[in-house]
Amino acid sequence: MYHNPNVNQYQYPYHGNSPRYNYYSQPINWAFRNADGYYPYRPSAALRDYGPNPLVININEAAKQNNTYRTALWTGKHFQVTLMSLNVGEDIGLEIHPHVDQFLRIEQGQGIVQMGKRKDALSFQRPVSDDFAIIIPAGTWHNVTNTGNVPLKLYSIYAPPNHPFGTVHPTKAAAMAAE
Repeated sequence: MYHNPNVNQYQYPYHGNSPRYNYYSQPINWAFRNADGYYPYRPSAALRDYGPNPLVININEAAKQNNTYRTALWTGKHFQVTLMSLNVGEDIGLEIHPHVDQFLRIEQGQGIVQMGKRKDALSFQRPVSDDFAIIIPAGTWHNVTNTGNVPLKLYSIYAPPNHPFGTVHPTKAAAMAAE
């Protein structure tokens, strides 16, 4: 049933001639939640808020899979992870978090980040693209704009959490209406 071409069919005298099961090359379909209540790694796991339960996920793939403006992926007591997707030409919108530090990581696309101490003086400006990290200290005005020709996919870590558990904003307009 499970053929492994690397196994010699004549293994006498130490092994029988029956085929061996190759545990490493067979497809694996894990249960969504294991017996301990933990969520095992699943590359195509549903994008929803898993906090505060343990979670292991390919964050790069999850960020690229996300098509909403904002989806909370994990909300705990001390920090939160959200996934974001900015359409071509779209921006996050100029904002400030007085008591929240923020980490952004770009997983796809390119854009520009602007930051500053005052809303009318964004003196820090840098181009960003795949694999760039952006660290925004609490009390800093900031904005990220998609300047590329594909959606800008990123994830954000807020410490402490910035959005309610289970937040999903399909569009920027929905996010602005909710805030």
